[in-house]
Amino acid sequence: MISWNNLNTLPSFGKLQSLRNKVSLREVLSGEAGAARVAEYTVPMAAGLAYHYAAKQVDEDVLEALQALADEAQLTEKYQALLSGEVINTGEKRRVLHQLTRGQLGDAVVVDGVDKRAFYKAQQEKAADFARRVHAGEITNEVGKPFTTVVQIGIGGSDLGPRAMYLALENWAKAHGCFRMTARFISNVDPDDAAGVLQDVDVSRCLFVLVSKSGTTLETLTNEAFVKDALQKAGLDPACHMVAVTSETSPLASSKDYLTAFFMDDFIGGRYSSTSCVGGVVLSLAFGPEVFDRFLHGATAEDALSLSPDIRENPAMLDALIGVYERNIQGYPATAVLPYSQALSRFPAHLQQLDMESNGKQVNRFGEPVSYVTGPVIFGEPGTNGQHSFYQLLHQGTDIIPLQFVGFRQNQAGVDVEIQGSTSQAKLGANVAAQIMAFACGKEDANPNKHFPGERPSSIIVGDQLTPEALGALLAHFENKVMFQGFLWNLNSFDQEGVQLGKVLAKRVLAHDTDGALRAFSALLGI
Repeated sequence: MISWNNLNTLPSFGKLQSLRNKVSLREVLSGEAGAARVAEYTVPMAAGLAYHYAAKQVDEDVLEALQALADEAQLTEKYQALLSGEVINTGEKRRVLHQLTRGQLGDAVVVDGVDKRAFYKAQQEKAADFARRVHAGEITNEVGKPFTTVVQIGIGGSDLGPRAMYLALENWAKAHGCFRMTARFISNVDPDDAAGVLQDVDVSRCLFVLVSKSGTTLETLTNEAFVKDALQKAGLDPACHMVAVTSETSPLASSKDYLTAFFMDDFIGGRYSSTSCVGGVVLSLAFGPEVFDRFLHGATAEDALSLSPDIRENPAMLDALIGVYERNIQGYPATAVLPYSQALSRFPAHLQQLDMESNGKQVNRFGEPVSYVTGPVIFGEPGTNGQHSFYQLLHQGTDIIPLQFVGFRQNQAGVDVEIQGSTSQAKLGANVAAQIMAFACGKEDANPNKHFPGERPSSIIVGDQLTPEALGALLAHFENKVMFQGFLWNLNSFDQEGVQLGKVLAKRVLAHDTDGALRAFSALLGI
């Protein structure tokens, strides 16, 4: 029997509180003992990745307490319930089924007589068949010329995840001979976004993918109208250039304005939708459905690891528990995501939505206020760019901010150059290794401006190369980390009421139904 309890009511959480500030990173990482710790504090992940947490402020006592917390909070049982289709999204009274888009790890989930795994798989196969026909020249523009660019129109989870995944694999696909179509993305309702994309492409050779589960998203429909206007001005029929990704019940589902439609449902949250057709259509068109399938395999392999009740064999659960220890015991306010890979340039932006929209809550899953802090602020940039930006605050600021590094031993392009005795890739790796130790151990100096206090905890996920499988595993790791943290905080991580109020007020502004300060602020913006 699963019990849903607030974090601070669990006896094991009380035990954890007694272990605050127990570990000094400067001490545990010194000498050969530090080298042994790096080897020991490692958990294998799927697709050849590994989660290393030697530079976290944990030891055997803390890990034992975290294991007890995981057991008492029934994290494994709750994940199994999610996989088997129990109603985990209490706010909207919905199942949470994004893992079913990549594999069947729980019991069969049947809703209204429909096997949901079979439904999602059928939509992915439909997207794969469509992509192959586009690549083969069977689906073309009005004058028989092949499409060369795919443009996704969507916002939030319909943009951030798919855009991050595309950029993550673009160079890899080019290096491995499976790059099929350039992808561009339009998300912001600011007309400069759509105009900037449309000015850079040949609209006659563009296939547009409109993504809106409800078919009513204001920003997306506005950008669709912008694109349709551009197509019509070019003498083109928009219906020959557009497909939709939506739900079967939306107004887009059977519209003649699209070549075809691919379906999702209310059990797939936007920020968790990259492995559904929201990401599958654009990624299959860009790289081929075989690459998208490899991405899915990496994700489901990581999902399988997340079922282990042993936190030292479950990287996502361990990462989540350490994060809760840092947030609720150590009192750290934020987490910096620092991929030392240019291909992951938009991955921190995706994780901002994934984490902060999921666990940025002040009431528990029953609508009751919680008396402890919940989700941290998430931010980040690729290394080494971030080193020349906000690392000053990370090293010497008044707040301690835990760090989540990601790094690879090989680049994607397969080319490099040696300068001053080492390659670019070696310089990249040297920087991340140096930063981990600099943050952890600091530096004593009589000059206060040059004193580094250290004791800044970090973890790093390392792999050989960012492949489709590795990307899928990386995505699933963070999705599951956020899920486990939501379970620990007793939150509903799968709704997002916090984004609704602004939408309601914006509609009032556009309808000129305003008064007081709202009217005044609207006037400032020329409305």
